[in-house]
Amino acid sequence: MSDRQVDALDRLWPAYGLTITDDLAPVDLAALFGRRAPVVLEVGSGMGDATAEMATGDPDRDYLAVEVHTPGIANLLGLVERRGLGNVRVAQGDALDLVRALPEGSLDAVHVFFPDPWPKSRHHKRRIIQPAHVALLRSRLVPGGTLHCATDWAEYAESMRETLTADPGLADVHGGYAPRPAHRPVTKFERRALTAGRPVFDLIHWRE
Repeated sequence: MSDRQVDALDRLWPAYGLTITDDLAPVDLAALFGRRAPVVLEVGSGMGDATAEMATGDPDRDYLAVEVHTPGIANLLGLVERRGLGNVRVAQGDALDLVRALPEGSLDAVHVFFPDPWPKSRHHKRRIIQPAHVALLRSRLVPGGTLHCATDWAEYAESMRETLTADPGLADVHGGYAPRPAHRPVTKFERRALTAGRPVFDLIHWRE
């Protein structure tokens, strides 16, 4: 990490951070953010640029970003400070352990943008978008809340589509792949994918 990232982590984690454990106590989102507002869960926030941009343009909702890599967490904390974002909190650890600690029906949206595709067949069981995980994520959404996934890996996109469509509690907003929504920022990762000629697939489903 850069010196600036180390400094941001040291100073800002106590105010904005949440450490995830496999026995995490139930999370009180109103207490975590200091207010009651719709909450968006960002699964795998990477370096945090997209999260910070969305939170900046959407001040009436709170953004809970979960990531495992410390440099990305530190970078997002720095963005939170520089932009004065009171509506962002950052969690470190396993996203599914965090979701299990959230109340049912507590999230306005879940974003899963460019998750690891685990391309080898023997690693598919590690993918975040699979039936049991989708059922868990859906249970934490409010009725009408959205589960929005994006990937540049065509095979994973088709697997996502089949899994989301098969969930009995989700409805497909667009009847297939969605047009790229304006609210999802174009990240450096996505630009690299497009430059390499890989199309990007968006899938948006809502909880019935």
